[in-house]
Amino acid sequence: MMTPAKPSIRSAAPPIVKEVATHSILPLTGAPAKGKATASTEPSLRFHHSQALRDRTIKVLSALETQPGQSCHGQAIADLVTELIEAGMDYYFMKVLKQAGVGFVAEQSARLGISGAVKLLSSVSRKFITRMDQAQLLVVAIHIRSLAASSHIGDARKSGAR
Repeated sequence: MMTPAKPSIRSAAPPIVKEVATHSILPLTGAPAKGKATASTEPSLRFHHSQALRDRTIKVLSALETQPGQSCHGQAIADLVTELIEAGMDYYFMKVLKQAGVGFVAEQSARLGISGAVKLLSSVSRKFITRMDQAQLLVVAIHIRSLAASSHIGDARKSGAR
């Protein structure tokens, strides 16, 4: 009995990569394509973060999009993802514990657990992101832009800001 061949890890590019190669990834604010459900049409939970992190996000994503082929993009995206993970964990977990007044010991215990989770998530994501090629990094950039609570990231690039 013959077993089917295993698909190669580097098979044909997924449809999103092909779309990235032929379309601008900036707007992300237009209406979704007819017949397709997109992340923008589904309910979402997003978090607020500092203006400094937003500015850094714009800078990193713009560099990836405007200067393809530089080997430093994977590391820069991985660093950015780590910062976004930290900001999200702080917003979703630590902020509410402080507001609820659970006390210093409980906050410190939670901070220790969250710190471990952030380290694990960052380590795993870094391992994959730093190995990605340009097209794959652009998919990550599209996803990060789609998570933006407003269109400021795309607008800043279009207007030449930062």
